[in-house]
Amino acid sequence: MCGISGIYNFDRESVAREDIIVAMTNKIQHRGPDDSSCYIDGHVGLGFVRLSIIDLSHGMQPFFSPDKSIVLTCNGEIYNYKELRHKMEDKGYNFNTNCDIEVLVYLYMEYGVDFLNMINGQFAFCLYDKKKDILFMARDHFGICPLFYAKLDHALVYGSEIKAVLEHPDVSRRIDYKGLDQIFTFPANIAPITFFDDVKSLEPGHYAILHNNKLEIKEYWNLDYPTSDYDYGQKSEEYYVENLNDLLLKSVNYRLNADVPVGFYLSGGLDSSMIGGMMRHLDKDKEFNSFSICFSNTENKDINEQRFQRLLSEQIKSKHNEIEFEWNDFESKLRDVIYYSESPLKETYNICSIALSERAKREKIKVVLSGEGADELFGGYAGYKFDGRREGNIGYKDLEHLREDEIRKQLWGNPDFIYEKNENVFRETKQAIYSPLLNESYKDFDCLKEPAIDHGRIKNRHHFHQRSYVDFKLRLGGHLIADHGDRMTLANNVEGRYPFLDVDLINFVKTVPPSLMVKNMEEKYILKKVAQKYVPSQIINREKFGFVAPGSPHLLKTNSEWINDLLSYDRIKRQGYFDPDTIERLKKMYSRDGFILNPPYDLDLLIIVLTFNMFLDIFDVPNV
Repeated sequence: MCGISGIYNFDRESVAREDIIVAMTNKIQHRGPDDSSCYIDGHVGLGFVRLSIIDLSHGMQPFFSPDKSIVLTCNGEIYNYKELRHKMEDKGYNFNTNCDIEVLVYLYMEYGVDFLNMINGQFAFCLYDKKKDILFMARDHFGICPLFYAKLDHALVYGSEIKAVLEHPDVSRRIDYKGLDQIFTFPANIAPITFFDDVKSLEPGHYAILHNNKLEIKEYWNLDYPTSDYDYGQKSEEYYVENLNDLLLKSVNYRLNADVPVGFYLSGGLDSSMIGGMMRHLDKDKEFNSFSICFSNTENKDINEQRFQRLLSEQIKSKHNEIEFEWNDFESKLRDVIYYSESPLKETYNICSIALSERAKREKIKVVLSGEGADELFGGYAGYKFDGRREGNIGYKDLEHLREDEIRKQLWGNPDFIYEKNENVFRETKQAIYSPLLNESYKDFDCLKEPAIDHGRIKNRHHFHQRSYVDFKLRLGGHLIADHGDRMTLANNVEGRYPFLDVDLINFVKTVPPSLMVKNMEEKYILKKVAQKYVPSQIINREKFGFVAPGSPHLLKTNSEWINDLLSYDRIKRQGYFDPDTIERLKKMYSRDGFILNPPYDLDLLIIVLTFNMFLDIFDVPNV
């Protein structure tokens, strides 16, 4: 992948400043250390940094139309570019490179913005049409590639990461209190909200058109499950298994296309093991690197997945890399994670994510495949099984039939019901943490005032699809493929690719009967059927569990100077975001002998406060 940035001045006589664009681009150099460029054309400027993966010699951007009237920079990969290229060549278009991104220019020339529905890929791009004086930005279906922007009085500023946008001198670093409220409430910020009042995130599956200084944002794709009366027909289980197998193989094969070595993350679970097994099935001879976090030194041997990781690696003969989980130099690692994720944290496992990409970089692997998305699409959490149990109970209500004031208690995006809290009690908890000054305007930034998702997308849907949609929207896009995915891989110049997040695959998955997703209380039933061809039975049939990284109770007991400083009464009071007396009470409670938080059911309030204070320091955010 790469990184993009740019400026569009509303006054056409105001030339875009090259020094600002260069500064913006330098802030995201980690996304593309191989090359960089800065294009200025009057009031418009585009910056670009490149991570060379396809057509290493000729893939530098921007790309232009033959008459130079269309200029494009793009971060990401277009997986079906070869098919699209042949289509455009048949229409008479001539290509200058073998780079996948070049096809976007000709697609726009032929189809306008409608070409977005033709793409299978992960991308965020900006296209400038000089003849129409239009700036056209778009983000992929699932939000794998980030894209942020700030609409100022005199300009639109955009970038692949927030830190690039903040380099513009007129973009404020003032906190968006709704963004703060969201991190206490949801797994992550929900686009378009970010932690900065001036900066917005373009939503997944959306595009933006800037014309006549007006910004219009539209949706081009959404996860739209069939209604409850959908007729699945009389297709056999074998039909779904065979088609799912073929589409997954196609998706993995797409993501193996690179002119550099490709590896994969191996957790030891079903999803990553399937990817590794399919990689070997598709290429019998190539050397593949696998990367795993292991916990051999932990007291809790139950969380060590090393034997499953090694089992899969030995079966497919990968070059296996084990990264021992340890917490040396924890403060520095935590600061790195916050800097690259541009967000406070609800847990500290991201340190493992960045450690994986560090090892991949050391092994000179630029592309890794990873299994995100499978749990949300195939019912990989306990919540899906609980739904099956509750469905037969008298009085069971699916999400659609809950009253409007109750529905938010269900729609938290976590399939284990961990966010299904009493709304009023949860509000009281947050208000006790916020400072009196913030509480004066709490009604203005309360993120529960409005629905977190489009209720129309769950109306008259099967309860499995309701939960899957909520998980997909609230948990996956802003969290698992953001602060665990794109940000942690590209922090070390590594591109993450996600075979389960393939638009052709997902369009088929929507047609699979829910009865094949969870069958006889077995989650991921149909996926396990496909996996039998590629994955040892010990992995398919193993019990699923999640690793919980050390939280604030553990950190407080270390009595480290940096932790005491970040949570000190004076600092909390000076910054003005939280109530210092409440934080002191939480510190005393969390520090008691025997005190245990039970994630994910208990929210670690202090880890949010601690990492938020780190975030304020890192990004030079003003006090309230």
